[in-house]
This record gives sequence, C-alpha cells and structure tokens, in this order.
Amino acid sequence: MAMLWKFMRVAKYSKTALSPKVKVRGIPTHSRHSSSKSVPSDFAASAPCLNTVELLGKSYPQDDYSNVTEKILSKVGKNLHNRKHHPLWLIKEQVKEHFYKHYLGRRGTPLFSVYDRLSPVVTVQQNFDSLLIPQNHASRRKEDNYYLNRDHMLRAHTSAHQWDLIHSGLDAFLAVGDVYRRDTIDNTHYPVFHQMEGVRLFSCHELFSSIKDGEGLQLFEQGHRTAHKQECHTMEAVRLVEFNLKQVLTKLMTHIFGDGLQVRWVDCYFPFTHPSFEMEINFQGEWMEVLGCGVMEQQLVNSAGAQDKIGWAFGLGLERLAMILYDIPDIRLFWSEDERFLKQFIGPHIWQKIKFQPLSRYPPLINDISFWLPSETYSQNDFYDLVRTIGGDLIEKVVLLDEFAHPKTKKVSHCYRITYRHPERTLTQDEVHRIHRAIEESAVRELGVEGRF
Repeated sequence: MAMLWKFMRVAKYSKTALSPKVKVRGIPTHSRHSSSKSVPSDFAASAPCLNTVELLGKSYPQDDYSNVTEKILSKVGKNLHNRKHHPLWLIKEQVKEHFYKHYLGRRGTPLFSVYDRLSPVVTVQQNFDSLLIPQNHASRRKEDNYYLNRDHMLRAHTSAHQWDLIHSGLDAFLAVGDVYRRDTIDNTHYPVFHQMEGVRLFSCHELFSSIKDGEGLQLFEQGHRTAHKQECHTMEAVRLVEFNLKQVLTKLMTHIFGDGLQVRWVDCYFPFTHPSFEMEINFQGEWMEVLGCGVMEQQLVNSAGAQDKIGWAFGLGLERLAMILYDIPDIRLFWSEDERFLKQFIGPHIWQKIKFQPLSRYPPLINDISFWLPSETYSQNDFYDLVRTIGGDLIEKVVLLDEFAHPKTKKVSHCYRITYRHPERTLTQDEVHRIHRAIEESAVRELGVEGRF
C-alpha cells in the first residue's frame, strides 16, 4: 500500500532481450536528454517514426519523463506470484487460504476477493492522486519511479488499485502484483518486487454490532484531526478499526510463522493514511519490519463512492516474507531459472516446511568506480539504475564508499564499490572487467560525470 513508501540508451550494453510483450520503437532516449513531446497514444501506435514503447498490447509515447529501461521492461509480464510452486506463489497462496478460511460472509462464502492479474501499467492519477499523495511529495520523483511518460508509469505499489476496486463496489479485497521502484542495490533490494494489498470497509452496523449498547455509536463526527484520528471519525470507530486491523494481521503472521511469534507495532504518520503503523516481528532474535497498515483516509473512501463506511488497509512485501520464512539470502534468487533453486519449493501442499539450501557459494569480484559529479543533475538512483541495466543480476551490491568535496573548486566526487557475483556460477575477471568498463563509459556519456578512472 501507499504507506510503505519510504519511491534508453544504456540498454546498448544489456544482453537481456525484450520479452515478446515489449517493443521499443524509434530512437531510445535517456530521461535527462529527451526532447520529444507527448502525442496522443492512438497516433503513436500507428506512427513508427515516433519514440514509443509497446507494452502489454498498448503503445505509450515517450516524453521528457520517460525513464523505463529495457532491462526493467523485460521483467513486465513475468508475474512470479502466479507461477506455481515459486516461493512468491507459495506465500500468496498461504495468505489467500488464511483469509478464505477465517473471514466468511453471511452466506459462508469468502469475504475477501483476490485480484492477482491487474496490469502493472497505471496512470499517475491512480498511483498518486487517487491516494491523496500531494503534488510535491518526494514519492513522485523520477529518481524513485519508472515512468513510461508523464501520464503513465509502472505501479510503485499495489495501492494504485485501491480507488478503482472500492469504486467497483468491493468492501473487502486482496490485490497482488509486481511493483517497480528505483532503489539502492543490495541483497534485499531489487527494482521489481511483489506486494499484497488488503482493504476492508465497515458499515456502522458491521463495526458496532458486537459491541454492548453499541446502537448509539456513530462512525463520523464533525471534529478535529488529532494524532489518533482523522477529523471526520469518532474515536470509538477509529479504536475498533485499529483493533480489528491489528488482530487480523497478528493472526496472519502467527499462521505463517507459527505460535509464539513476537509482534510489535510502531506508530507512523503519513499525510495520506492516518493513523498508521508498521508491524515488526521477532524472527530468530531479530526484529524485522514486515508490513505497513493504517486506517484509510476517509476522503479516499468517500471519493470512491463508499461515503457511509470506514476502513483499514495494509500492504506487505511477498519477497520480505519469503526471505524470512524460507531463509533465502539474496533477493535476486527469486528471478532464478536454475532448477536447483526452483525444485526446492515443489511440495505436496503450500504449508510444507521448506528451508532453502544454498547453491554453491561463488566468490565475489569487487571493483571501485570514482567520478566528479555534474553541477546539478546527478541522482544516485540514476547511477544505480545504469549499473543494473548494464550489469543486470551480476550486480550483488553497490555501496557509496566516499564523498569528497574539493576545497577550491567545490566539485564533489563519489566513489562507489561494486560487488559482482553470479548466483549460479563463477564469474571471470575478464567478464567483470568488460562490464565495469561499460559502466564507466556509460556513466560519463549518460550522467554527465567526469571520470576518475
């Protein structure tokens, strides 16, 4: 969900071919230097001379906001969460089964419906505006998102579907899908990962029916916004929604990780979801954040046509849960096609106890890169994205080692350490040298840096 927000020329060096669902037409342009103007999509679809991206059967004209690389486009449509016996599929199915079994409607049918095939291409309005995220909010930056153009992007969270699903008349649902964010590079971060969104709305009767003398209680009031509730909610309603939300999620985590699991809640504040919390679990002696949740912003609920209801929402990362549950050490492994990895998760049922057995641990190769930054236009996520585009999943980690400002010229220098390691085989020095050299050359050409190689 939105609260979890804490978010093409380099493709010349990429060896990853585009999937059949992806086609780039025209001359690729880097997001900083593009001068093409947006044109109607129906015209772009029939004009091969224009810069367009064809994705999942639709054409998107590129403009000065376009920054999706070929490497990222090749991931669209993989849908690992729907691939049977994949660890992300196992986690998804476990959560589904829990909700289907424990939350039933009046007729004994599952209360929560599940949507796991929604398109990852959304409008900016869906991804941000519908969630009341302010125009100047940092989460909208090009440095943190993958934009097809100014109007369309690859969703940064499954919260992008909240408004549409509520507007369709749903009161309880789970939405699952791949999400895309530009981020740092290490064993727990990847530009494509998978989220599950949960939403539950309550009418006055549903919320207060089990409360003694609850007939006189109300959902809404004309009050003031405080640290504990929105201005339109009564304190009684907020407390009950908060209690229900925490109870639902505690039961879910206990069901996945077993009895005796320690859970704690950390209060947060987000302008578009309030009040809100993060859940942390104690696993093998270490506290780890596993999800974010909160009382839904009433303005969002009202605008979607559910003015007489109040609700909660949560968002959890499937990779985070799978890495903890199965002891998977590197997020890149979820994209592996190696049978030694995939066969470990084939079992007679989704609740089978599995502990990942590491593949042969191949040695890392480390190279450093230093350069002077351009005056204004440099972003670290631009560099990380460039490194991922060229090196792909051979890149295990990128760390900023040193930042130096020249006392006279005031120019700033960055030194990064890049760790190369293939998860399935040993890399050679020559192979890494070619990739590293390509990164150096592309950083100078695409980012405007001055090399200190």
